[in-house]
Amino acid sequence: MEHVDHILIVDDDREIRELVGNYLKKNGLRTTVVADGRQMRSFLESTPVDLIVLDIMMPGDDGLLLCRELRTGKHKTTPVLMLTARSDETDRIIGLEMGADDYLVKPFAARELLARINAVLRRTRMLPPNLIVSEAGRLLAFGKWKLDTTARHLLDAQGTVVTLSGAEYRLLRTFLDHPQRVLSRDQLLNLTQGRDADLFDRSIDLLVSRLRQRLADDARDPAYIKTVRNEGYVFTYAVEILGDSP
Repeated sequence: MEHVDHILIVDDDREIRELVGNYLKKNGLRTTVVADGRQMRSFLESTPVDLIVLDIMMPGDDGLLLCRELRTGKHKTTPVLMLTARSDETDRIIGLEMGADDYLVKPFAARELLARINAVLRRTRMLPPNLIVSEAGRLLAFGKWKLDTTARHLLDAQGTVVTLSGAEYRLLRTFLDHPQRVLSRDQLLNLTQGRDADLFDRSIDLLVSRLRQRLADDARDPAYIKTVRNEGYVFTYAVEILGDSP
């Protein structure tokens, strides 16, 4: 029997739950709708899903807390698409840092939500050809750093662990798999989040800034991630594939 993707919608607004649920059903997806984190936890205890649409602004446990909870539990690999009424860019970055795979700002068109869901599902199920070799290596070395692709964290020259958010890890992996090549903001968004940039979308710039901090890279004169004026960013170091992680 052909697999039908199961989407869990978590939103305290009953009208939005029903509209989104019905639209996705009409477009060939299986849907379940719940109103809050308690109902979400209860449902996930017995039923696996392929993707969770999670509203940020909810009474009680909000979407950011629930996303962080998902990312540290047995559902850490389940894709999460966050819905937010907040237009502030920093709030969107926080959602990505908590481990969300994408976000959509309310009000939104149901057609765009469907497109985002399909893009996230495709991205999480496809390993790009350029990542196959580096995944097998598990340790990627550059400069004084190593990236453990199994544990998804950085190791400095002394072996000290530097924890990365999900968004930071995806961005660094993208740079390491395209070293010494200029990548535009649109390319980085497509490679890390499967979407194009909005006109005023500066989320990649904020993530680059955070990643530079993790790498102790001086933003005034960066050694690892350099800004190419009017073009994007380039990761300047060559990357070496080492053996299995410890």
